[in-house]
Parts: sequence; C-alpha cells; structure tokens
Amino acid sequence: MTYITAACENIENAKAIGKIIGNDRLKFSYSSNMLAIEYAAVLKNIYAIAAGLAAGLGYGDNFIAVLVSACAAEMSAFLASVSQSDECDYSRNCLGDLLVTSYSNYSRNRRLGLLIGRGCTVKSALNEMTMIAEGYFAADGMHHIASEFDIKMPIAERVYDILYNRANARKTIKALASEL
Repeated sequence: MTYITAACENIENAKAIGKIIGNDRLKFSYSSNMLAIEYAAVLKNIYAIAAGLAAGLGYGDNFIAVLVSACAAEMSAFLASVSQSDECDYSRNCLGDLLVTSYSNYSRNRRLGLLIGRGCTVKSALNEMTMIAEGYFAADGMHHIASEFDIKMPIAERVYDILYNRANARKTIKALASEL
C-alpha cells in the first residue's frame, strides 16, 4: 500500500482526482494546506541525511529513533511557524514519509548521509550517487528560509553545516547527540 497526501486548494478537486487514479494499493489523504505539505516533503529529505549520518558514524537504532523523533518535532514547529497550521503535525502521511525516508535502505538521502558518515567527502559522496539526493539542495534552501523567518532548526542547520560549510560530521553529530 502506498499512501499519498494530495494537496490542493480545492479539496473536492483533489478527491475527484484521487478517485480516478486511486486503487486498492494507492490510498489518498487530502489537505488544502499546500505549503505545509510541500515543506514537509522537503524537510524529510534533510532529516534522512541526518539519520544516514548517524548510522554511518556508528550510532545505534536507539539514538537514531531519538534523532528522527526530534526531527519530527523540529518539522512540526517549522510548519506551525510558516503555515499557521499544525495540519501536518504527526499525520500518518507526513510522519510516514519522514520515517521511510530516514530508515529505508533505498532512500537516496539516507545513503548520502551514510556515505559522508562513513568518511566520504560531500563531493565524493555526491559523485558516488547514481540518483539525486534532494536533501542536499533542500538543506541549502531551508537554511535560507529558516534564516529569513528567524526560525531555529538545529538539526537541519547541522546538516547544512556538514554539507556546505565542511563541518566535521563526527564532531557535529556528537554535539547534536549531547543536545537531544
């Protein structure tokens, strides 16, 4: 079963499309908050890089679970700040996207974090990827958006620092671990 959130200003239009293309393996939920759904889709990729970094550095399942929980809370706070809605807060699909992207062996973003955590430079990790890890570009964009809105996003900011400011992954994730 695949779960999709269809975001559209007009929920009835979204439901009509969902009815046409939905089937027993494709389940839809609907939202009129397009901004929140789009931001959640972007943020999950950054947080998957963080989970991959932690795994690549040898942190265990318990720490990664705490990290991903903190990512969900950071995402929720950001969404509430920019979209004046908590509609995506821990909804099945938003949280599901975050979890699968953070834990799946098929996640390009988690893989990017794993490679960097295992010692690859950012450039070599990106070159090793056969597909695009959207979280790399999303980290830069979200850094600027969070700065513009003066929103504190310590996990996303640390991923940005590793990807763009050459921050040492081991030291950066260790510092983050002490704060979680």
